[in-house]
Amino acid sequence: MAAMLRSTLIRNFSPHVRILEGKYVQLHFSHLGRSKFTSTQRLNQESVTAGGTSNIEHDNSTGDHPVPVLDLSFNSAKEAYRSKTTPELLRALFVFNMCSIPFLVNNNKIILKWSRKVLGKKLFCNIMKATFYGHFVAGEDQITIRPVVNNNRKFGVKSILDYSVEEDLSAKEAKEAELKSCAPPDLEPLSAQGPSDESPDALRFQAHEEFLDRREGVVSARTYFYEDEAKCDENLQTFKDCIDAVAGAVPDGSGFIAIKMTALGRPQFLLELSEVITSWRNFFEKFARDKTKFSEEDFKTTLNDFGVQVTRDDRKRWFALLDVTCDGEVDLLDWDNLLDMNTQMGRHLVVPNVKTGELQPLVASLQVEEEEQLNQMLSRLNEIAEYAIKKNVRVMVDAEQTYFQPAISRLTIEMMRKFNKEKSVIFNTYQCYLKKAFTSVTHDLELSKREDFYFGAKIVRGAYMEQERERAATIGYEDPIQPTFNSTTHSYHSVMEEIMTQINHRPKGRIAVMVASHNEDTVRFCVEKMKDNSIGPQDRLICYGQLFGMCDHISFPLGQAEYSVYKYVPYGPVEEVLPYLSRRAMENRGVLKKVKKEKRLLWQELRRRLKSGELRYNPMKISA
Repeated sequence: MAAMLRSTLIRNFSPHVRILEGKYVQLHFSHLGRSKFTSTQRLNQESVTAGGTSNIEHDNSTGDHPVPVLDLSFNSAKEAYRSKTTPELLRALFVFNMCSIPFLVNNNKIILKWSRKVLGKKLFCNIMKATFYGHFVAGEDQITIRPVVNNNRKFGVKSILDYSVEEDLSAKEAKEAELKSCAPPDLEPLSAQGPSDESPDALRFQAHEEFLDRREGVVSARTYFYEDEAKCDENLQTFKDCIDAVAGAVPDGSGFIAIKMTALGRPQFLLELSEVITSWRNFFEKFARDKTKFSEEDFKTTLNDFGVQVTRDDRKRWFALLDVTCDGEVDLLDWDNLLDMNTQMGRHLVVPNVKTGELQPLVASLQVEEEEQLNQMLSRLNEIAEYAIKKNVRVMVDAEQTYFQPAISRLTIEMMRKFNKEKSVIFNTYQCYLKKAFTSVTHDLELSKREDFYFGAKIVRGAYMEQERERAATIGYEDPIQPTFNSTTHSYHSVMEEIMTQINHRPKGRIAVMVASHNEDTVRFCVEKMKDNSIGPQDRLICYGQLFGMCDHISFPLGQAEYSVYKYVPYGPVEEVLPYLSRRAMENRGVLKKVKKEKRLLWQELRRRLKSGELRYNPMKISA
């Protein structure tokens, strides 16, 4: 009966679900040790280093100095730059002024390339360290970054370390790499302009010639391209080295690293799994119609509408399978867990035969090499999580494009289920410019409550807006992005209100969230909402995050007022982080209003120091 229903659903509602011949997927995250889900079953308890009940540890890093009152206008130049020497202020002012010159920013790659040739490696590196590199990058390796990390921490700001070496691929090389990684070997990439028998929603999860270079239209986020499994192993080691760097620089367990799943395996698998998850949830909407759940009577009515002829006993058995929590109704959490049914340990994906409707392992359709690639991707995720726990470091899984994101979020939740049993170790990322952001957050919050694991999240606006909009318009599926900046802001604020409400409805410490935003209004809103919900800075349940070299006028006043604050701190050799520096220059050009305020505050602090005789001010001499 189950095979017949699945076959009917696929035939009626998802002709585009397309994974080799099968077109339906079930996920089993067996490399993370998860067995089949039941409502009463608890996951195996893993060795997780406990850090007390608080997820974001308290650190009175401002020492004996009185805690300043937080100026929510973020106009306090003195508090913003207490951690900076006067030469550092002058460097920041120079860098922001350069970022305000369109010609320099638009041609920065060419200028950097020719400067390297003319000046030679040594002089070029010295000039970069005195300017752009010194402002946006903490140092070359795990040792040289420690003074910066320690100095920031002294003034209330902790670190998320990132080894920011990027390959500077040409557009042609990037497209070739993406084609290799996101399309089966025997298929050519589709053209969004060409004829197709498939619906736009189906085409969304396929590789298209026009969008093979995922860097186009993306400034603030790094892009990984798949080369081979050896490169993925190299990325794995880089992430583990980052964990070591965090553990060495931030030994108290409050440190983070950030990872991207596209660095750890062939993205084709993320495309395929995302397609299935999206289609499966569309099935749910057909059953639930305009409601958030459906009853057995609703189920009966919908089956009749589908034209599925089943006996009463068969229908009851099928509904009992769907109703995981045995409450007489099926909601989206029950429905999602059906993806975990009928799987065997060690089998990650299964598909039905289109002709017979019988389930068969996807590995029957995959080459042996591809099956191994899938296993290795899951194994790498598991290895990162286990290594981070061993080193007492937390892991943030970054968000990526919407055609990868359903799979990324699902795999991250599977990691949470295993590793977030004693505290928040794994953090998912939610992009609030997506129309479904609020639904995604509330769904995962409820899942964490139902299955009793700690919820960790980073809340961002999003990094792929221009690319996502252009791709949706070109291919013809619905634009997933909020229509305006204000609607994105409303989405962000709604998500944070719901999270803070949930924090107060659960035992303290079960939810830990980072507000990752450079937007003053959003930070101000969250600080006020913390007060409204009686969430104090000392509770360490909400933290704030900004990029190193940007928005110091937000980060340091927050940190010195004893809020939990992090800087995303990049490091790496000068010549190998030039692509990262190029993106920072482009990003600052795009936020001229914020840069203008930072320049005003820098001048204000320089004048204050001049008048008060503090030009030789040394933050290192302030007692910790």
